[in-house]
Amino acid sequence: MESKIAILESENQVLCSNPAPAVQAVVNPEVIQPSVMKNSHQVLENGHQLGEPKMVSEEVVVPPIKNLSKQQSLTDRQQENHDILIKSLAEDRRYDNRRPAAACIVYKSLLHWHSFEAEKTNIFDRIIHTIRSSVENAESSGELAYWLSTTSTLLYLLQNTLKASSSSTKVPNRSRTATGNLFNRMVQNARSSSSGLGISNGYSGMVGRADTTSMIEAKYPAVRFKQQLTAYVEKIYGTMRDSLKREISAILTLCIQAPRAGRVRASRGSLKSIHSSALSRQASSVHWQNIVKCLNHTLETMNNNYVPPMIIRKTFSQVFAFMNVQLFNSLLLRRECCSFSNGEFLKAGLQELEQWCSRTTEEYAGTSWDELQHIRQAVGFLVLHQKSHKTLEEITDELCPVLSISQIYRIGTMFWDDKYGAQGLSQEVIGNMRTMTTDDSITTPNSSFLLDDDS
Repeated sequence: MESKIAILESENQVLCSNPAPAVQAVVNPEVIQPSVMKNSHQVLENGHQLGEPKMVSEEVVVPPIKNLSKQQSLTDRQQENHDILIKSLAEDRRYDNRRPAAACIVYKSLLHWHSFEAEKTNIFDRIIHTIRSSVENAESSGELAYWLSTTSTLLYLLQNTLKASSSSTKVPNRSRTATGNLFNRMVQNARSSSSGLGISNGYSGMVGRADTTSMIEAKYPAVRFKQQLTAYVEKIYGTMRDSLKREISAILTLCIQAPRAGRVRASRGSLKSIHSSALSRQASSVHWQNIVKCLNHTLETMNNNYVPPMIIRKTFSQVFAFMNVQLFNSLLLRRECCSFSNGEFLKAGLQELEQWCSRTTEEYAGTSWDELQHIRQAVGFLVLHQKSHKTLEEITDELCPVLSISQIYRIGTMFWDDKYGAQGLSQEVIGNMRTMTTDDSITTPNSSFLLDDDS
């Protein structure tokens, strides 16, 4: 309404400030001005006319008068609207129905201005510049979480609104990262599912289901804008995930092996030994509890900024996959860690993580607990009693189905029972695994028993 009023006021000023001929020229640029008037009618002697007087004119075309003031007014008004939108994006940190208000305002404004259908506009560059500046100057994980929420919400809205037109095919197809493919899959899952975990509190309801017949054909600037926005969603997501991985990585080095502090030489069952064992268990659990604190802090930060649950789930599942790789590889590289008592220590720590997943619920934890399968099965082998009675099939099919033969062989040959002095795997099982491992090394010479961190 304000835009329409501004246009009317601008037109009125033009009409009032120009003389009549100029006004006519504005309305009809090709007005013919009567410059010569000739009376071609015949007059009888009695004074009567034989015909009506005719206007005979020379065709003089007046060039159109450009309405510069009107165009300038519209340009200024558009610039003012853009400025207000950018200010709202940079400063408005409100939430509406668990969604960042700025993302919804930007989306609705671009939709109202038909910016997605424009062949040329600078509003997209200004939005991206504002996001880039804000992300680079973010001083806390809370600010990053806010921008992750805002950019992912805006991107989801675009994903359900825009489709590439034939004129936008000149957009370069840059190689997508694993995170980019990941986000596209998450968006498709949210779009196709109306009852998925966390979707009702995340993206669902912002727009209707994607209907390709009613989607807007985006021009080149809009398609390029969506690509740039996707890149920033990936960047912010990766930054938050890697930050959590760094925090946990420093603690994991203390969790792979039970602390030696507190061990004393005392007879089994003495008060001094019992007290020392209790202190050792308490010190051991502190490190795992610190990991849980890191997880809780990240969850709280994301929830406070209404990051969509699908992104929270994927963050934790990838961080748990990282912990799985670090713990499992450390176990296979250090013989002192492959002991019965250390298996008990690791088992107690994994129980802390299992309880966290249970408290967090599947809405946010997702498949995090399943990402620890390698280290869980390795620990299960370490604390297994009567290993010498187990057959190779029982170990590979029931106890450690996820682990490869070379990984089981590595753990089995390094294991030592420092608590009960029991034997490990039988020589028959060890021999069979050695043969299978040798055969595998011939067929796949570059294979390794270590896991790769491919998150």
